[in-house]
This record gives sequence, C-alpha cells and structure tokens, in this order.
Amino acid sequence: MPTILSINCAIDALLLCLSALCTTWRRVIVPLHLLFLLTVCLWIGAAAPARASDLTQGQQVFALHCAGCHEGGGNIVRRGKTLKLKALEKNQVATLDAVIALVTNGKANMSAYVDRLTPAEIENVSAYVLDQAQKNWK
Repeated sequence: MPTILSINCAIDALLLCLSALCTTWRRVIVPLHLLFLLTVCLWIGAAAPARASDLTQGQQVFALHCAGCHEGGGNIVRRGKTLKLKALEKNQVATLDAVIALVTNGKANMSAYVDRLTPAEIENVSAYVLDQAQKNWK
C-alpha cells in the first residue's frame, strides 16, 4: 500500500509540472491537493485502530503482577476498590486511559508499575482488566 509520503511526493511532482503551465491551475490544484491529503489522513486515521492491545499478554502480566491482590477482579487490601465494572465506574477508572494511568502511577495502597512494566505491558494488562470487568470476571 503506498504511503502518504509517496502519494504526496507524486502529487507534488505533478503540481510542479502544472504550475509551470499556468498560475490559474495552481489556484485550483493546490487547494485540491490539500483537500486530498486531508481526506487521506482522516481516512487512514479512522481506519487504523487506536490501540491494538494483546489480551493474552495482559492476562500473563495480570497473573504475575496483579493476581496476588486482585484475584478474580477482587481486592484483598481494600474491598471497595475492586476491578469489577461497577467499582471501576464508581472510582472513575472505567476507561483504558484511566486504568493505564492507575497502573502506571499507582494510587493510595496500589504501587506504581512504571518502573516494573513496559508501556506495552501496562497497556495490555489494562486492556485485559477492562475486558474481564465487562465480562464480570468470568
């Protein structure tokens, strides 16, 4: 699949040739060129998934680093701070970005994992937690 850069270079070469022909063409083609590039960028951005989390790796990270306190979505340290969907919503951490921030930085009794996990592992375990919460940890 051609990249935006290669498409843009081809269009720029065409514009250079056309601009030599007539300034009126430049007034018409340049805005069309910009409109085309904007459309391609929006199309590519809309077609690409925002994140491609690996739930299998997230499950492995959870088993190794989280299950000690959060087995089955519970919490052995603080009962109200479970990983059940209702609790996540109540505590305003029911989005991927919010869970990522919590895992990364920690909060209260929960340790930060920024120094122990890679950003990809943090994203994957966060996605796994949300996935399991939506399935009621079954």
